[in-house]
Amino acid sequence: MSEPAKQVHLGAAFPGVNNHTVWSDPRSGSQIDFSSFRHLARTAERGKFDFFFLAEGLRLREHRGKIFDLDVVGRPDTLPVLSALAAVTDRIGLAGTVNATFNEPFELARQFATLDHLSGGRAAWNVVTSSDAFTGANFRRGGFLDRADRYTRAAEFVEVARELWDAWAPDAVVADPAAGVFVKDGAIAEVRHRGRQFDIAARPTVPRGPQGHPVLIQAGNSGDGREFAAATADAIYTIHAELAAGRSFYADVKGRLAKYGRAPGHLKILPQATFVLGDTEEEARERARHIRHQQVSPQGAIAQLEQVWGRDLSGYDPDGPLPDVEPLADAAGITRGRARHQHDPLAVARHWREVAEARKLSIRGLVIELTGRHAFVGTPGQVAEEINTHVQGDACDGFIISGHLTPTGLDEFVDTVIPELQEREVFRTEYDGTTLRDHLGLGPAPASVR
Repeated sequence: MSEPAKQVHLGAAFPGVNNHTVWSDPRSGSQIDFSSFRHLARTAERGKFDFFFLAEGLRLREHRGKIFDLDVVGRPDTLPVLSALAAVTDRIGLAGTVNATFNEPFELARQFATLDHLSGGRAAWNVVTSSDAFTGANFRRGGFLDRADRYTRAAEFVEVARELWDAWAPDAVVADPAAGVFVKDGAIAEVRHRGRQFDIAARPTVPRGPQGHPVLIQAGNSGDGREFAAATADAIYTIHAELAAGRSFYADVKGRLAKYGRAPGHLKILPQATFVLGDTEEEARERARHIRHQQVSPQGAIAQLEQVWGRDLSGYDPDGPLPDVEPLADAAGITRGRARHQHDPLAVARHWREVAEARKLSIRGLVIELTGRHAFVGTPGQVAEEINTHVQGDACDGFIISGHLTPTGLDEFVDTVIPELQEREVFRTEYDGTTLRDHLGLGPAPASVR
């Protein structure tokens, strides 16, 4: 008897923070008005997505000393937006990116426990780290972490957060008016943590949430990031969306789980991908070409190239060939608020030259070719089939899907691709549970032994 088909998991990313959003399109809406967040979250819930995903931008990006407004600049604080969405949605998970480098465990654990209560068990924390001193200058401790220390702090941060979430016993609240007892004696433990990063003595103020712990998502693709995810995360957000690269990443990360006493199903691997649909494959490809030209303007192409070359290239024609000068290998990033394109710009430049020469591409054509996220392009049936091929082929467990327009970019996907997935019996037609852990097939987080 054959194994049943794996079920596809889907998150819906709110577009923004980067230049993949086409904010100049007349159909594009506000990046800050609550109606935009509400529209996308409700659309995703109508499509029975696992969760709505909100990224984070902690500092406006600067390019050559000026605000870089070729992409989306500005984003409201994550947790208030998700808390407001909890009141206008019923089942969809609410996932927010919050930085473990510039926050403290007690406050953040309290905020996510609150969101879990407000949403009835739908909260998720996307744990990210930073060694960026430019962003860190916004905070009291600044960019004080070396790259090697980012995950050391993050691992201890998650450890402390879990101790805080477990401090209230599951049956702590009795609320017995006859006995005059609200909380059982001894049911709220004091958390005493002494570590390299944190030294706290705290008694949490929020009861254990409906999920036990909010779902933990981790965004990381380095070796340290993969190991951190294998040890701590419920889902990993990755860039490896091509089939071959996805299979390699999937096997590597899932293979790390056993040493932490975890099974393959305990960690969902979810690359981000975009999509472009058409009535025919040819129409979809033409639409995709048009969208990419909207996303990468001539001046945007030069700016992207300057991130690799580390120097002013404003005198070059974006429709002309690559510069005849080499990158500055040891130059500080010309763009601040985003890490320089790669750690080895000379190697990147060599690769870019090879691709440009082989395909006869201009600067803009090359940037369009090499800087886009993985996109599913085709008819709804073709896109559904490709998504399913990735999941059944162990390249991922699903995808975090983003459109190029705010807030209506997901509408067409929900109306046309979701029915195709449902027809293949690889995607739910109704939610089976009420919590995000239910949607992801994780089950409630067990309480620690006390």
